Amino acid sequence: MFDFKEILTASVVLFAVIDIIGNIPLIISLREKVGHIQSEKASLIATVIMIGFLFLGEEILKLIGIDINSFAVAGSLVIFFLALEMILGITIYRNDAPETASIVPLAFPMIAGAGTMTSLLSLRAEYHVLNIIIAILINILFVYIILKSSKMIGRWLGKSGINIIRKVFGIVLLAIAVKLFTSNIGQLF
Repeated sequence: MFDFKEILTASVVLFAVIDIIGNIPLIISLREKVGHIQSEKASLIATVIMIGFLFLGEEILKLIGIDINSFAVAGSLVIFFLALEMILGITIYRNDAPETASIVPLAFPMIAGAGTMTSLLSLRAEYHVLNIIIAILINILFVYIILKSSKMIGRWLGKSGINIIRKVFGIVLLAIAVKLFTSNIGQLF
């Protein structure tokens, strides 16, 4: 049940997909526009969304007639394209800039967005739920810390530092996408 390796892997996957480091420029921009970011509220709502989807997501899929392996393969393709965006610095998925720093732009879709949901169900196909929940909580703690100290971190890393971190996590995410695809595609045939 409790498996440190699963927790570590799930944490890294979620960290790469949530990409809170890569979103620091957006967070700083939001902070400048509205003056204050509700870090606690955004973190709590994102946690509820992710854990809720972890438990209900598979039921929703069953309701529409999709098995978890098919979703994992589809999810691996979404993660693959997210990784390409990070590595190549291109935009495949266009997200309009939010007007306010409320729950909507922070908790959803920035923290608990489509990539995160896809990753959670893909992870659920391979890992124990408890380990994934622990990974979610680890990531939310990190997200909270980043939200609270985003102004200082942005100054410290600089634009080039943020770009380097984003590319490194893009490569990790790309490898994870390939692993998810190869481990689930065979079960469809």
